[in-house]
Amino acid sequence: MIQINNRLLLILMYLFSSLGVHAQNEWRTHFEKTNGLETPRYGETIAFLKKLDKASKQLNVAEFGKSPQGRGLVYAVYDKDGLTQPDRIRKAGRIVLWVQAGIHPGEPEGKDAGLLLLRDLVVYGKNKALFENVSLLFIPILNVDGHERFGPYNRINQNGPKEMGWRTTAQNLNLNRDHLKADAPEMQAWIKLFQQWMPDFFIDTHTSDGADYQYVMTYSLEIHGQMDAGLTAWQKESYLPELDKLMTDAGYPIFPYVSFRRWHDPRSGLIAGVSGPMFSQGYSAVNNRPGLLVETHMLKPYAPRVEGTKQIVLSTLKVLSEQHQKLAAAIREADKSTASEEFRKQPFPLRFRVDMKDSTMVLFKGVEYEHRNSELTGGDWFVYDNTKPIDMMLPMFDKSVVTKYLQLPEAYVVPVEWTAVIERLQWHGIRFRTLTKDSLMKVRLYRINKAEWARTPYEGRHRIGQMELEEYEDEVVFPQGSVIVPSGQPKARLLVHMLEPEGNGSLLEWGFFNTIFEQKEYAESYVMETLARQMLVDVPGLREEYDKRKATDPAFAASQQLQLNWFYSKSPWWDARLRVYPIGRIF
Repeated sequence: MIQINNRLLLILMYLFSSLGVHAQNEWRTHFEKTNGLETPRYGETIAFLKKLDKASKQLNVAEFGKSPQGRGLVYAVYDKDGLTQPDRIRKAGRIVLWVQAGIHPGEPEGKDAGLLLLRDLVVYGKNKALFENVSLLFIPILNVDGHERFGPYNRINQNGPKEMGWRTTAQNLNLNRDHLKADAPEMQAWIKLFQQWMPDFFIDTHTSDGADYQYVMTYSLEIHGQMDAGLTAWQKESYLPELDKLMTDAGYPIFPYVSFRRWHDPRSGLIAGVSGPMFSQGYSAVNNRPGLLVETHMLKPYAPRVEGTKQIVLSTLKVLSEQHQKLAAAIREADKSTASEEFRKQPFPLRFRVDMKDSTMVLFKGVEYEHRNSELTGGDWFVYDNTKPIDMMLPMFDKSVVTKYLQLPEAYVVPVEWTAVIERLQWHGIRFRTLTKDSLMKVRLYRINKAEWARTPYEGRHRIGQMELEEYEDEVVFPQGSVIVPSGQPKARLLVHMLEPEGNGSLLEWGFFNTIFEQKEYAESYVMETLARQMLVDVPGLREEYDKRKATDPAFAASQQLQLNWFYSKSPWWDARLRVYPIGRIF
């Protein structure tokens, strides 16, 4: 009898062991099944996420849009009570962490890290304590069409995975240059979801290019002057020191994501500065929300890059769980401050540059390298030896200075006909009111006397580089349907960068107003030859101005067309709206 019981016990133990192995295999990710060498395709990724959804009442998967090729844009929300609405989550006393991957699908660490983290949480109950005060919104793949341009040759500088997606969308747009102008359908859907949730903390996961060094993980935070002072202080004094300690203790020391004074040459000096709102962390910053850009090192094997990404998300969760009330209070104060009259009275820092005369010495964990002159191309050739790690004391240039200040108006007025601009204001969650009748208003306007466009397109548009502005005051009739956009609102920073001509990535810079530079009426030479002579007699000072222009401008002096068009521009027939930026500013 004892022998039979022992045999039954052995059989039961074997069966339970087999079931355990089967259960473990059932929940292994593609990354794990391939020993950390591969990343799954779109279909397998979404299927695994939906499988986790079915296994948990706390996890919910949904779509927030469609790609141009018809694929669903998918996100998942994990909340300890299974809540799926941001207002209900916040009423329950929790904050929201937004983590996204695959904005550049060739850099898929965040996708695999997120699947591992959610699987461990949902199936094995790991790290549940981190979600007492924090709920998670996770996007596994933002650029879904680019993800499915799958192959082994999409990232020449990168060490794995075996195959990966392509950097840009099916329309060849880089989504991480599109946050402000929002040309891509994927980004339009993303912005609407972002504005719906307004996460309290934002993480965007990437893989770097650049030099070789020891760090698996580097990061970027907007702590260089363009954010609210209170939120900047929280990031520098509370979040970053704790994150640094947690990552070091976990075996993944971190360092700021930097460029070099001389490309590929760390010893030349390290540079870090402000990111514009076309980038994810810059966009998050002008929305008064801290944003962490994660950059794993492209030359490290894929597995530690995924594990390091998972660790930085878990470390952030730990900090946020402990400091959720402090962060939420800092965000409320930042929103209140940005909407205040006092904020509008202060000069607004519109443009920054890194001060290349002021640096501090920092410890940088690099590798030995040799600078050669290429006998093939004649250019610089940096040869790294990652078998020889070396600690370097290097100058860090990370102090930003303001190059352009602006006095904020009380409001902007956008004429009704500029529909693409008004549409984007709506997408970005910017508050405005609509005129119910034609209205005469005294506004300040810009006339753009000179503008230079890039010779080649960038992200589907010809951007304006340098411009010369002339400011003047006028009374303008704005038609019914035009919108008044008050600067007294939490999104004032975003609003200013969109609508001020010299904003960082303004809609004018991106070419939304290119038609204002086009002269549409011209005078025939036989008309202007007669009129010009009469104008020289009738208009005081015109002869002196004309002669001076001919004497100082050889191209003008040699061209009948330029001269006659100049006279035309001085006549009552000239288009008074040419080169006038149509958005008014109310002071």
